[in-house]
This record gives sequence, structure tokens and C-alpha cells, in this order.
Amino acid sequence: MISEHFKSMLGQKSVIREMNAAAYAMGEKIGHENIFNYSLGNPSVPAPAVVNETMIDLIRNTQPLALHGYSEGHGIYSVRESVAAYLAKTYDIPYRAEHVFMASGAAGALAHAFRAVVCPGEEIITFAPYFPEYGPYVHATGAILKVVPADTESFQINFDAFEQMLSEKTAAILINSPNNPSGIVYSTQTIQKLADLLHDAQKKFGHEIYLISDEPYREIVFSGVDAPCISSYYENTLMCYSFSKSISLPGERIGYVAVNPACKDAETIIHMCTQISRGIGHNCPASLIQLTVAKVLGETADLSVYEKNSELLYTELTRMGFSIVKPGGTFYMFPKSPIPDAVEFCQKALEYQLVLVPSNSFGVEGFFRIAYCVSNDTVKRSIPQFEKLAANYF
Repeated sequence: MISEHFKSMLGQKSVIREMNAAAYAMGEKIGHENIFNYSLGNPSVPAPAVVNETMIDLIRNTQPLALHGYSEGHGIYSVRESVAAYLAKTYDIPYRAEHVFMASGAAGALAHAFRAVVCPGEEIITFAPYFPEYGPYVHATGAILKVVPADTESFQINFDAFEQMLSEKTAAILINSPNNPSGIVYSTQTIQKLADLLHDAQKKFGHEIYLISDEPYREIVFSGVDAPCISSYYENTLMCYSFSKSISLPGERIGYVAVNPACKDAETIIHMCTQISRGIGHNCPASLIQLTVAKVLGETADLSVYEKNSELLYTELTRMGFSIVKPGGTFYMFPKSPIPDAVEFCQKALEYQLVLVPSNSFGVEGFFRIAYCVSNDTVKRSIPQFEKLAANYF
């Protein structure tokens, strides 16, 4: 018999992917250049030239068996050394190779982190608005995902609701800053308060509470925005990183878990990740892409277009009457829907060739997400369509 569990998931498809599919279908009819597809968070700027140059150099000058062979379970040791050295230099935290596990993007990193520090039946707390895939990621481990309601005035952490949700069953906290979908960056004040509460909760409940920090947008922070290194504030932190956004490599599926050296059993957790891989069929990212990213650490794609797009959309949409908490990073914006039913609003937007994502699956009602990882010209051409849409409501 086929799995009834995964069969049932067929009726719970990603609304982000469904809106992207709608955009494609519309584009086939009226031309893709006439569709303003703000649905999918797929980087719109190319990877820096040094990435392709590094790959070509590796292919030409590396012994084929070393280049294309299996890496060991934790990832290639020299790559882990390079990542650890980069993190240590950048954040002044004494990471070593023994604190790093190479994974297939942030999703692969999260899959290992959840299983390493949370047992079935225990709880992981996250904060709305949140990336919808956290639900299936967590549920697949047998853990329970608890969601703290959003502070829609600032999209910083709703600490009153969070404190009420903490319990003996709390094993981990999952945060995402810079945040998808709001674009908000948690401030130093927010992270310090979160760390203080977690230290107190560990004492109260008599066990470790781990902070799992999902950081694929770490480098996409706008000028003047306070963006603290989360691992610097709480020792029991597992940093989950992806190179997908910073150097525009989503299709290469490469990232890592970095456990704070001060975390209890830090090196044991990294060793456990290799055993988790045996259970989920992960078995390391490709050797070529591991070796490539090790040589381009600190490089980024041209991320400036995202800030330009953010400024243009924020200025124009607020002028039209939309209410928006200004993003501090990422390539997402989370305006308030002019009507309570965000799904109805996003369906209306399709009439103007604007493909937006309603907020319901992000754990908040009455908002919509704009993924502005498109060209600046596309944003400019979409403004008249937003004005036509806005005229229905303001």
C-alpha cells in the first residue's frame, strides 16, 4: 500500500508554488513579460563570476576522483575548516571544523538540527509570520510545532505570548532573521531579551532549550539596519545557513549547520548529524559544490537590487494607501491587505497581472507577501498595475 500520510499531503500543497504556477499559466497566454510574478523567492541576480570561475578551475585542475568522489559523512574536512575559520573571523566565535556539518541547503540543515536536539513529542516554538514549510519539516520529525502569534505592529517577537507558551515540553526555539515573509530583522534588543528568557527557562525547567537559527538571508540586510549575530547572544545556538540567497545558488543545494562551540555537547551534535543522514537519506551535498563554496566564502551576488526594489515598492505602495512595516532585509515585503480576506485580495490582484501570496499559510491573516527578487525594471513596470489594484480599495 502507498503511504496515506504523504498521499494526504497532496491536498496541502504550497500556496507559494500554486501562485507561481498560476503566474506561469497566465504568462503562457498573454506573455511572461506581462506578468508581475512576486510569488517565489528565487534570486534574480546571477551568482558572482568568481563562482563559475572557481568551478571551472576545480574541474580543470583537481584530480577527478577527489573532485567527484564521496565526501565523509560530515562533509569534506577542508571545507568545514574553511567555513569554521570564516565564521570565527567574522563573528569572533571560536568555531572549528568539529562544529560544522555540511548540508543540502538550509532545509537540509534544519532537518538535521531538529532531529539532533528535539525528541518526538517535544515542542519547537517559532514566531509568526513564518516560512510555511516549517510545518512539514517539523512534523516529519515527530515533534510538535507551536506558533507564537505575530506582533503585527513591528513583526519583532511577541514576548508576552511567547512566555506563556514556554513549558517543560519546549525543546527548541526556531527563529528566522532576516525574516521570510516580513523582511524584518530582529534587533539586538529583541535577541538579547530572547536569550535572557531562554537562560531563565533552562533554569526553570532543568534542561537545555536550543535556539535553531535559520539564516539564509543573513547577508541581505539594508543599510543602517541593526542585524546582530544570533549565536553571539546564546550559547545553545545551532546556526542553519544556506548559500542560496547570498551568492544566488538555490539550485546547488548547499549550506551547513554550525553549532556554537559553547553549546553543550556541541561536537557530539555534529557527529549525530551523520547518523541522522543515514536515517533520512541525506548523505552529503555534492563534492564539487562543497569545494566551490569553501573558496568563495564572504563573496556575494550583487544584492543592491533588492534594497532598490524594497525602497521603490515601499515608497509607492504606502503612497497608494497600503500599510507596511518597512523591511530591514531579505527580498520580501508583507503589506497589510486592504480587506480582511487576503486570499480574495490576491485573487483580485491576478486581474491586474500581479501575482502575490496571501498571508494565511505564514501564520497571519490579513496580509500578503511580495517577493521582490525581480529586476528593478519589472518593479517599475508593475507600479501602474498596483495603482489600478489600489483604486479598488483606497
